[in-house]
Amino acid sequence: MKLFEVYPLFDIEIVKGLGCHVWDSKGDKYLDLYGGHAVISVGHSHPEYVNAIIRQIRELGFYSNSVINRLQQTLADKLGKACGYDDYSLFLVNSGSEANENAMKLASFHNGKKRIVSFRHSFHGRTSASVRVTDNPKIIAPVNESLSVTYVWMNDAEAIEYELKKGDVSSVIIEGIQGVGGIQMPKDEFVRELRELCTKYEVVLIFDEIQSGYGRSGKFFAHQYADIRPDIITVAKGIANGFPMSGMLVSPMFTPVYGMLGTTFGGNHLACTAAIAVLDIMEKENLVENAKNIGEFLIGELRKIPYEGIKEVRGRGLMIGIEFTESIKEARTRLLFEEKVFTGVAGTSTIRLLPPLCLSKSEAEDFLERFKRVLLK
Repeated sequence: MKLFEVYPLFDIEIVKGLGCHVWDSKGDKYLDLYGGHAVISVGHSHPEYVNAIIRQIRELGFYSNSVINRLQQTLADKLGKACGYDDYSLFLVNSGSEANENAMKLASFHNGKKRIVSFRHSFHGRTSASVRVTDNPKIIAPVNESLSVTYVWMNDAEAIEYELKKGDVSSVIIEGIQGVGGIQMPKDEFVRELRELCTKYEVVLIFDEIQSGYGRSGKFFAHQYADIRPDIITVAKGIANGFPMSGMLVSPMFTPVYGMLGTTFGGNHLACTAAIAVLDIMEKENLVENAKNIGEFLIGELRKIPYEGIKEVRGRGLMIGIEFTESIKEARTRLLFEEKVFTGVAGTSTIRLLPPLCLSKSEAEDFLERFKRVLLK
């Protein structure tokens, strides 16, 4: 049986990781400034994380959600304390797409409305509703098209109010920072206006913090820079450092009803153990603060590089976009194969940096030297 091909692959097989480095099957060592799509939060193969999973799998790997799993409540307690949402409820599932699906579903159950407002250049996943609210017609199949969605431009409060006052909008879904869209950030003032408008028109505000959350922005959630509280927050990627897991944080305004939501694998014993270990490590090693400090250092130094092809450096914490005036395909390829550095891309002209939150200043300086060799050689 062949694999169904969905991505063009680099001719590299990664077989080992430690901290902010990975090794391929040939023994070559790479500096990881991408973290496998922002998934690696506390570093590859962190010993506390590894040992926690080993201990749990020796006892129990999985049982159904029809019985008590105290690890779920332990995780909820730790997460509420870490992010400041201990009055919200937690629903655990398996992927970012699934978290967003359930968020939009819960919003529609709550107010009985159907239409969703999303944003230009957004990315929310690849399943039924989540792909429809993603602004990319190429990945929306005919079966997904029936969901009523309106896309507006980010930071345009007038356009938002124009749609919400029609009275048929169930929810607005927005990324804390657009990742696939090129590290585009909503302005803090716009986020505050968005919160006010959703409250005024009784529309559910969903913040997709799947890529921008879990400390990556230098705060636990990127929307916290604007000092607002969404009605639902979706999380995934860094939540379990590579173990498939996601969730949504749900405002007390929602009343749960048995059967409304459900999951087979969500919140399983191994996933909860991994997520608990992540939060413990983040707290012990001050990784949110580290993301803020190292991110500010990197952004500042990147802006000093004397290369005319760099159009803009933007981001918060360790979620950074470097936009060029030309295609970055050659530069990224050289960075990977000559300088042994993994990065990401957005479109054809933006390099994305999404390293583990434990990235040190010396590792950041190492990256800068390698990056300069590619650009200024």
